[in-house]
Amino acid sequence: MELFEQLSTAIQGKGKTVVFPEGEDARIQGAAIRLANEGLLKPILLGKQTEIETTAKDNDFDLSNVVVVDPSTYPTEAFDKMVDALVDRRNGKTDAATAEKWLQDVNYFGTMMVYLGAADGMVSGAVHPTGDTVRPALQIIKMAKGQTRISGAFIMQRGDERYVFADAAINISPDAATLAEIAVQSARTAQTFGLEPQVAMLSFSTKGSAQSPEVDKVVEATALAKTAAPDIAIDGELQFDAAFVDSVAASKAPDSKVAGHANVFVFPDLQSGNIGYKIAQRLGGFEAIGPVLQGLAAPVADLSRGANEEDVYKVAIMTAAQAL
Repeated sequence: MELFEQLSTAIQGKGKTVVFPEGEDARIQGAAIRLANEGLLKPILLGKQTEIETTAKDNDFDLSNVVVVDPSTYPTEAFDKMVDALVDRRNGKTDAATAEKWLQDVNYFGTMMVYLGAADGMVSGAVHPTGDTVRPALQIIKMAKGQTRISGAFIMQRGDERYVFADAAINISPDAATLAEIAVQSARTAQTFGLEPQVAMLSFSTKGSAQSPEVDKVVEATALAKTAAPDIAIDGELQFDAAFVDSVAASKAPDSKVAGHANVFVFPDLQSGNIGYKIAQRLGGFEAIGPVLQGLAAPVADLSRGANEEDVYKVAIMTAAQAL
């Protein structure tokens, strides 16, 4: 079964609620309407009521099955409770005046809805840069138990092929400990989306074929990841061809249980991860879905600002599936 058939089946009828801080955008509205009409989840659009209604009118959208919340006209008592909860969550780092100002921002407002249980997850980023989505999540939702950092993974899909690429969104130059945590997070993401993870720690070296501090980092990260998650198949350092091609694996890494059939690829830094997923997308014809933010206590998704309605629709389904 195709990935989104699987995920749609999993979330159908579960009543999961996803908040969209960019509710004035036509792409967001179109996706939200589809999701609501198909009974996959309950969308909440945030934004100025008049602007949301204008967009809907201009695009002949029917928002009758979608909840619309305007933070600027939110009931005073409920807003004050949200301010108090944010101040409490910030543990003295933010006063009431600052919290009130933050909550005028739709991303902070949406993040607080997730934190307070009014929504199960959030999808943003079609209009806002990554920092505007990630910052409130880190300040309010914070890390899942046992996690120390977040990372970003893409689900790469072409026909019945499905892979996870990470980190391709967040950590610019991860050290060995960060790389190990990314590997375990990415394996768990793979499991969420129907893959039995086979994790390759990528490098320009395979099993000592080259020597450098960059290679040493991947070797150390592999050892740390194996210790942290002994239940997961993880190996490195591996060049991409050794990780992916059976015949190359037989020659370069004959004793590896991952080489030749990896489906989770952990890149040594952000630039290689970002370049890698875009090559697969643009030259290889893969659909790149995400990034999925990994390591948070509740699901928050950061869309690309080039996202279309279909991207929003699919990322929202993934977010609801993470919330199960």
